Amino acid sequence: MKINNPERSRRTILHIDFDSYFASCEQQFDQKLRGKPIGVTAQNGRTCIIAASREAKKLGVKSPSRTWEALNIIPNMVFVPAHFEKYWEITQKFLDICKDYSPFVELFSLDEVFMDVTATENLFGGKYQLIEKIKERIKNEIGEYITVSVGISYDKLLAKLGSGMNKPNGMLEITPANIFEIYAKVKLTDFCGIGRRIEERLNRLRIFTPLELHKTPLDVLVHEFKDVEGHFLYNLGQGEDDSMVVPYYFPSETKSVGRSYCLPENTYDQRLILQNIYELCEEISIKLRRLNKKGRTAFLYLGGERSAHGRKTVQDYFDSGGSIFKLCKILMEDWNWNSMVRQISISVGNLKDSKNLTLSLFDQDLKQEKMSRVLDKINEKFGDHTIRNGFLLYGPNLKTVPNGFMADKWERAKLTEVNQ
Repeated sequence: MKINNPERSRRTILHIDFDSYFASCEQQFDQKLRGKPIGVTAQNGRTCIIAASREAKKLGVKSPSRTWEALNIIPNMVFVPAHFEKYWEITQKFLDICKDYSPFVELFSLDEVFMDVTATENLFGGKYQLIEKIKERIKNEIGEYITVSVGISYDKLLAKLGSGMNKPNGMLEITPANIFEIYAKVKLTDFCGIGRRIEERLNRLRIFTPLELHKTPLDVLVHEFKDVEGHFLYNLGQGEDDSMVVPYYFPSETKSVGRSYCLPENTYDQRLILQNIYELCEEISIKLRRLNKKGRTAFLYLGGERSAHGRKTVQDYFDSGGSIFKLCKILMEDWNWNSMVRQISISVGNLKDSKNLTLSLFDQDLKQEKMSRVLDKINEKFGDHTIRNGFLLYGPNLKTVPNGFMADKWERAKLTEVNQ
């Protein structure tokens, strides 16, 4: 396989991925769970396994999956609720370990990081010795039941592919010399960025394997997938990824702020649905103000017995929960929504820095902004949802939990470190 940029092939990128992270954390906390097939379930009561232990995976239980499906395979399966706060504490300890070996550590999700050790690997005896030092420190400083698998390559795409090929507690390096051999072993969906739908479209082009994708001309992919996605798939087929490892303490440009929530129970109660939507809007507005951003577009998705999605754009920028909620209500009225709801997703886009926007001349708007800041300080001190809108009286109090690298706790930590 030809490397178009020889300098890039001299990089050493690691992708470090925890093995069965949530389940391993629970087994680390509670020794009675060790060696048993366990499934970590969401805190909101849904019968969904978000993480299965290594023991459960060996017996055929995957994550995510339904609890009843798991019980059909393993009748003595043990279910434990998720404790995201504890997982986040372990992730923080892990980041503290990693940054001792390179300043270039990118948090990709709660249980995986990228590291660029090109400039530092020789300080620790080489990349393999560096990895062993990290694994040993995880064992000593976090826990012996928590392990990681590591992919090594010259770019992030291949490093991430490699970390998933030799689990658990494994290590695999992908180089220009063995990349054809690796591509012959893996499936299209083993690559980050290729899901079932993309795979089906590739199959319609008679592309069934990574090696066939490697041989596919760029113009064929662009014709089917348009410019951006077509170029991405072409580069994937060539094993090329120019993206850099961005340290987790660097501020990144936020393009949208959102929140998704799966209700504990399916509901037709329209007031309860609106209360959940309002609560999510309030959470998003708090995030916007912490980022000093305002937006012009609100996006809403409702899923249940039917689904609907849409967006509403207005002329004036906003960062209040009430403004987001009004736009969501307009969308629901356009849909004549009166159906059951299971899933809600809301986001705000077309963001702009608040400092670059003209201040409102209306006293009512200025008072609203001052009040929002005061409420933010109170909620920051005593916890989110301490003070709530009257519409939410007797309504649900959502549990804010980390979700990938956009976790609320992570956002706060990142913002705090940047502003110090």
